[in-house]
Amino acid sequence: MARRYELSGEQWQRIESLLPGKAGDPGRSGQDNRLFVNGVLWVLRSGAHWHDLPERYGKWKTLHQRFSRWSKAGVWDRVFADLIDDPDNDYVMLDSTLVRAHQQAATGKGGNQNQALGRSRGGLTTKIHMAVDGRGRPLRLILTPGQRGDVTQAPALLEGLVAKRVLADKAYDSNALRSIVAEMGAEAVIPCNPTRRTLIPYDFEAYKARNLIERCFNKLKHFRHIATRYDRRAIHFLSFIQLACAMLWMR
Repeated sequence: MARRYELSGEQWQRIESLLPGKAGDPGRSGQDNRLFVNGVLWVLRSGAHWHDLPERYGKWKTLHQRFSRWSKAGVWDRVFADLIDDPDNDYVMLDSTLVRAHQQAATGKGGNQNQALGRSRGGLTTKIHMAVDGRGRPLRLILTPGQRGDVTQAPALLEGLVAKRVLADKAYDSNALRSIVAEMGAEAVIPCNPTRRTLIPYDFEAYKARNLIERCFNKLKHFRHIATRYDRRAIHFLSFIQLACAMLWMR
């Protein structure tokens, strides 16, 4: 694949200090961190198997093992979190998207238990729950099995966030969530579920901005390794999503 998949000089400068192995860090020094991250990006963008990694990035098994270590150590999560700079707090938007899991994601020891895999209308799927800011940039992510309800993850997505308005579709219409939004000092811009006896009005014009989170999901799924889940372990899939979100913040 073309080197257009790799970090630019400016992008590398933004994350270089966030990675393990710098001078003064405990443990072994990181060698060729930029080459390693570019190799991970190649897998993320191309959707190809680790086996197919071009030789210029080194041995695929070595890179995969290092990627796994960084995932367990929370490195990708910290990079994503540290790149969130000056979020637009006028709106926080909530939504989810289903990702179909490839058959190889359901193999291996332990089966699907605790790996955010489940059955939904799309077959074997994982659901990505996400909160974005007023400019449609990702703020927080949660993975669940595909059949999990959207509103169940909303409190965790909103915890600690600041916003003037919280936008979400009718799947998030619950009294409990509306109370949480009110405690934030925010306005709930959420259409009512048709089963409500008394409908609650909402700002329809403000609600139109919710398309930004749908566009964010669309950008994430341009990374082919996210459009289809190939990873057996949820922590690996989540790490790829965190790296993709970091790339969106560096655009």
